[in-house]
Amino acid sequence: MAYIRSAQEDTLRRVRAEFLEMPGLKLTVPQAQRLWGVDQRTCEAVIEELTATRFLARTRDGAVVLRAATA
Repeated sequence: MAYIRSAQEDTLRRVRAEFLEMPGLKLTVPQAQRLWGVDQRTCEAVIEELTATRFLARTRDGAVVLRAATA
């Protein structure tokens, strides 16, 4: 169980770093899955976590962007 939690935390760190490195990045769920190399369930969980903490925001078309980029 700790391995799964660690893997998800690693993915969260990686996703944060990618959005901070490329503030204009805009991804759909399928694009994010391919970029991060994760399945749909994991991808949606990561996006949900990062939108809940207000790091990412969803656009009108359902893509995700860095929240600071929408301000």
